[in-house]
Formats: sequence, C-alpha cells, structure tokens
Amino acid sequence: MSAADKVKPAATPGSADPAAIAGNISYHAQYSPHFSPFAFGPEQAFFSTAESVRDHLLQRWNDTYVHFHKTDPKQTYYLSMEYLQGRALSNAVGSLGITGAYAEALKKFGYELEAIAGQERDAALGNGGLGRLASCFLDSMATLNLPAWGYGLRYRYGLFKQIIAKEGQEEFAEDWLDKFSPWEIVRHDVVYPIRFFGHVEISPDGTRKWAGGEVMSALAYDVPIPGYKTKNAISLRLWDAKATAQDFNLFQFNDGQYESAAQLHSRAQQICAVLYPGDATEEGKLLRLKQQYFLCSASLQDIIFRFKERKPDRVSGKWSEFPSKVAVQMNDTHPTLAIPELMRLLMDEEGLGWDEAWDVTNKTVAYTNHTVLPEALEKWSQTVMRKLLPRHMEIIEEIDKRFREMVISTRKDMEGKIESMRVLDNSNPEKPVVRMANLCVVSSHTVNGVAELHSNILKEELFADYVSIWPKKFQNKTNGITPRRWLRFCNPELSEIVTKWLKTDQWTSNLDLLIGLRKFADDEKLHAEWAAAKLASKKRLAKHVLDVTGVTIDPNSLFDIQIKRIHEYKRQLLNILGAVYRYKKLKEMSAEEKQKVTPRTVMVGGKAFATYTNAKRIVKLVNDVGAVVNNDPDVNKYLKVVFIPNYNVSVAEVLIPGSELSQHISTAGMEASGTSNMKFSLNGCLIIGTLDGANVEIREEVGQDNFFLFGAKADQIAGLRKDRENGLFKPDPRFEEAKQLVRSGAFGSYDYTPLLDSLEGNSGFGRGDYFLVGYDFPSYIEAQARVDEAYKDKKRWIKMSILNTAGSGKFSSDRTIDQYAKEIWGITASPVP
Repeated sequence: MSAADKVKPAATPGSADPAAIAGNISYHAQYSPHFSPFAFGPEQAFFSTAESVRDHLLQRWNDTYVHFHKTDPKQTYYLSMEYLQGRALSNAVGSLGITGAYAEALKKFGYELEAIAGQERDAALGNGGLGRLASCFLDSMATLNLPAWGYGLRYRYGLFKQIIAKEGQEEFAEDWLDKFSPWEIVRHDVVYPIRFFGHVEISPDGTRKWAGGEVMSALAYDVPIPGYKTKNAISLRLWDAKATAQDFNLFQFNDGQYESAAQLHSRAQQICAVLYPGDATEEGKLLRLKQQYFLCSASLQDIIFRFKERKPDRVSGKWSEFPSKVAVQMNDTHPTLAIPELMRLLMDEEGLGWDEAWDVTNKTVAYTNHTVLPEALEKWSQTVMRKLLPRHMEIIEEIDKRFREMVISTRKDMEGKIESMRVLDNSNPEKPVVRMANLCVVSSHTVNGVAELHSNILKEELFADYVSIWPKKFQNKTNGITPRRWLRFCNPELSEIVTKWLKTDQWTSNLDLLIGLRKFADDEKLHAEWAAAKLASKKRLAKHVLDVTGVTIDPNSLFDIQIKRIHEYKRQLLNILGAVYRYKKLKEMSAEEKQKVTPRTVMVGGKAFATYTNAKRIVKLVNDVGAVVNNDPDVNKYLKVVFIPNYNVSVAEVLIPGSELSQHISTAGMEASGTSNMKFSLNGCLIIGTLDGANVEIREEVGQDNFFLFGAKADQIAGLRKDRENGLFKPDPRFEEAKQLVRSGAFGSYDYTPLLDSLEGNSGFGRGDYFLVGYDFPSYIEAQARVDEAYKDKKRWIKMSILNTAGSGKFSSDRTIDQYAKEIWGITASPVP
C-alpha cells in the first residue's frame, strides 16, 4: 500500500500541524520518490519523513545564510578531517521542537517515530572523540547563533563497519551511502579545482605559479545543522572529489583500454572513499596527504570566494580586512596544509607579497592540539610533500627559514633549541620530514589544548620552548558535549526527572542549572524516580546487547562499560585482565562466598584500527574471555563479559544512559581530554579512572567522593618508566595470576604471547609495559573492590549518581564554544530576526 492510500499528499513545508506534516510526508513519498510507488515500509517512511523535516531545516538554513550575507559578521570556519554526527532525525525534530507533532503524524501511517528514526544509518564521517567533538561543536555553534561553518570530507565507506567473527575483528566498508543520505544537499554551483603534482613556474618578474600535474574538482554537499530552539541553522559543508567528462579518454576506452581511459575518475574516487586509509605503504601515505590537502584547498577557496562575494569591492587592496571577517580553526594537525594553501592563494592568485600574506594568514588561523602521543603528531616526508605539492613545500621551507632567522635575531639564548623547534626535521638525511604540529604552532595566532591537564603538559613539556617566545599564544579550552543529544534526546526518562525537579527545561541550553539537583541529593522521592529511570535505560541496553550479541544480561547486575577507540594507552587490556582476575577469584569461591559478591556485567566496545595488531588482539581477548565466562554456570550469575560490536554514536546513545560505572583508565598524561567521560557523568554514571585528561576536572566538579580514583599521576610516569628500564619494577602477584590464566589456554587456543609480552621485560620495542598496566593493576583492583562495596548500598550509590549529573554543568560544549568565540575567534552571536 502506498503512502497516498493512507494520507492524501499535500506539500506543506514548514508546518508544525500533525495533519499537515502527514500530508507533507505523503507528498515526498509520491513526488520525491526513491522507491516504487506502492512501497511504503519503514525504510521508505524514514526517507520521506527525513525529507519532510529537511524542508523545515532548509527554510531556516536559507534564512540564516541570507542574514549572514546581509549583516556581514566575522565568521568562523571549522576544518576537521572527521565528524561523528550520529542519526539526524530525532536530533532535528527535537531541536525544532516538533517531536510530538511528527510522532502524531507518523501514527497516521501506522508507525512509531522511534521505530522510523531507528531506520537511519549513522553517517560514516568519523571515528572517535575528535569527530564527535566536532559534531558537538557544530550543534553548539548553531544553538548559540554563531556565524560559523564546518568543513569536512564526504567519505563514502567511512572508517569501517566492525564485525566480530571467530578470528576476532573483521572490517567491512560502511554502507551509509548505498542508497543516499536525505540530509545532504548537493551544490552543483559550488565546485573548485584541486591540483596535485606538477611543477612551479617562475615568471620574468619573479612571481611563482603552480602548474601541470593533475586537476580534479571538489563538489560541495551541505548538511544543515539546526540550533536548539532558535531560528538559526548552520551548515556542515562536505567535499566530494570528481573528475569531469573531459577527463574521460574516449579514444582509449574504444581501444579497449578501459582502466586507462577513466584513470583520473578512479583516482578522484579514491580521495573520499575511506577515512584514514592504511598508510603502511607509500601509496597509502600519498592518499592521506591528498585527502588533507583536498579538504584544505577546497575549503579555503570557498572561504575566499565568500569573503569576496559578501562585499565585491574587497577584491582589490582590502586583504588586511580578511582576519576581521574570517577565523579558521584547525581541528588537530590534519588540516595543517590550510597554512601554506592560504599563503599560496594570497600570493599566487591574489598577488600579495610574502609579508602581507603572512600577516593575514597568522591573524586568521588557529590550532587545536588533541594529543601528546608522538605517533599522532603528524610528520610528513619532505620527498612526498615536494612531489605532491611542490609549491607548498617551497612555502613551508620559507616559513621554516624565516622562523629560524627570527629566533637567531631576537633570542640568542634559544639558538641551541632551534633544531627541535623548526618546522623541517633534517636530522635523518635519509628521511627528512615536515613536522606538522610545529608548522601549526609557528604559524597560528593561538594554540589551545582541550583540558587543563593537557594544556599544562603542552605548555610545560611539548611546546615549552615556543611558550618562552610567545607566552600569550597558548590557551586551554576544556572540551564539552551537547546536552541536547547526550541527555535530553537519548535519555528521555532521566531528562524528564531533571526538568521536573529543577522546575524548568532551561538546563538544555544552560547546563549550569544542573547544580540545582544537589539540594535534592538525599530526597527519597527523587531516589525512587532516579532508580526507575536508570532501570528503564538498563532494560533498553540489555535488549540491544541480546539483539547484537545473543548474550542475555541481567539488568539488576552492575553495568560496567568501557566504550572508546581500542588503543593500548586507553588500556582496555587493564580492564579485561581485571575481569580475568575477578573470574579466577569467583572460581575459587564457595557457594556461600559467591552470595556476597556484587554481580557485574562488563561491557567493552570500540574499533581497533585495521593495521593495529595489538589492539585487534585485545578485541579478540575480550571476546574469548566472554565466551568462557558467559557459558560457565559456576560464575555467570555473578559475572558476564560482553564485547559490543560496531560501536558508533547510535550505540553510545543506548549504552551511556544504561551505564552505572564507566571506565576511563588511560595512562595518566596520555589522554588529552576524553569526552565520553563527560557523557557518562551527565547521565548519572560513576567513573572509575586515573587523573588523566578531563577526568581531573570531572572529579573536581562532581566531588572526590563520587569518583573512583586509582593509578599513577602524570608527573610520576617518566620516573616509573625509568625505574622499569632499570629493573626496579616488582609485579603484583594478582597481576601475574591474571596473565598466567590467559597464557594457560583457559580462554581458548589463540596465542596471546605477543600481546602479553608487551607487558614483560624492562625495555625494548613492544616490551617493557610502556603504558604501565602492571604498575596500576593493584590500585585498579582495589578501586574495583570499593566499587563493589559502594554498589551494595543502593541509597549511597543513587546519591553519588545524582551528584555526578548535578556536577556536569561545566562540561557543556556551549560553554566551550562560547569561550572559543570570545577568546580565539572574536565572533559574536548573529541570531536570525
């Protein structure tokens, strides 16, 4: 039966009346068809509903664009290699205040809004915290009515879809674009040429121009981002790579040379095929650099075009105005090429001299650092850079030369530091590299870290020498999360309780109001409501686990969750070895002793990068331990271990509300911030964690008694590693027991020797327990024992849970973005009237 058989089609874009909305959904099913006319199952209903919601968004987006064009405010352009958007339907209707109207409209077709929203596939545009942060930031920019845009790439196959098979994690291409995305609007008039390879031509007057090589097109796709209860809607502009019909060699094709004929088309498709393609090969490295340049060049050409478009008389001689109208934020080092690209465009295309172009670039560009991990501080081969981007390599060499000259002329005391501070690293003549983080620091007007501890490490260690030259360049901007997606929409039961007890729903855009819950922390009525809301979320989570893993878990057990990218520094290995030790102790207990145990369900989720062998071994170990523990009738009433496959935003929206304990247990000083810790805490989940990243500030805000702390502190780590090298580490017997049980084959025949060997020895590549799992193991086990005891006292636990939510006000991305706007970008709100 078609949609029209149920509801008469009528185009009523923008209406909030349920009957008119139903007519508009039916209209899209009939007149924006993507399926045969008689099909209107849940999937077809989703696409038609999304297109109906998009009508609302487009009206706001157009109004916002016109308003910005008219008023010409300074605008921020946020460059990020990834965005982890999650599903858009529930978020959009919630932000627009029309959730109830759409729920009622869909009932006329016999559907529930929740079921239709569940048809949507997560946009596969990101991987982890970096991408999710960027998406939270866009939500806050729109909600705060800020003139801002996001720029990214339109990855067809994402990072990968994770399947857990007998051999562990397997990777498959994401299928989010197999049909189409109803949210994106292709802009056929927004196309820019992107050049690779070629050479630099020098004209008689000394000006330089990049020529030759291969040229492909960047085509814009816009995704509207609505603000919450505001008329503004901003845009995430995603670039796709295309080749034209002229690039298709018809002669070769007719000669049977099919692959050669479409060579440029094939190369263009590769650019936006996959997020973070493997870079173990030269081809992989080249493709990653291509992706980064493609994002930067397309975005900056667009930014310059729009700067000119708003006031055409700016074109000649007014480039000094550019930084008063444009702020560019680089989200980590991936968009670093924005610096030499902006220099190239200003000098080679707009005719500026070096000094003027440098002044404009320096005042325009700012850099957010997200890591102190050496492998994540990108270094690119100078040979590869020169081959792919010859003009940019010249510009980078000049930036490096002028920086060295500046240090020598103004800071004689720092001459000995120049080699470590400069942009080009030639210490290994066989493999000279460009240090991207150094290029960002030298060229940006502001550099920020993302949590107090992280920013202090940047200032005191990683970038200490630069701080002595530019003390005012460095800031902290503690990360935040959007309370709309991460409490209001994903946890409706708890959200309603918060609104009821605060007597306002204003907390959704002023999260500091949550502190008002503190005075009710001992109220028995609130305790009863809080416990009921948590149980409802736990039951929803248990159903998800059964659906995706086939494992039945008990909602009355303690739900203990660690969900994040699988990485040795995040120490999922510490978590699973702790579970192994718990299993061993349970096996040794009498039936009477077991009765006193706090039943626990340990859940781990996250993707291991496809070429990161030890991370994949950790995924395998979690699954192998679960297979044994969950099928052991002696213990499975007291312990279950579950790996949640294919972790993404939609999975997080089910797991986080249902969690009671969350593990944020990275080696201190290695996690820049973390944001899932904020999401868990906001949802009344207690944290077991180290003093790392934003854990430090969360513990300050929620109260030390409401956080389970363990482990070495950041300032101890270097000394402990030195002790280990000198053979002074003595492992705890409990740690040895856990490792021995894994080695014994208790969890199957897979050879975990290479993984466990990383915890052995005192030094050497892949050995010496670099992440201090062994050192922190005893205090981790003791902290888990404190968790078990606390959970037995339900009244105490619920009070701690309430105080976690009440202390989460600081961690709104609205606060973070307001600080960026005022202290880095210099932009102000521009609400649509």
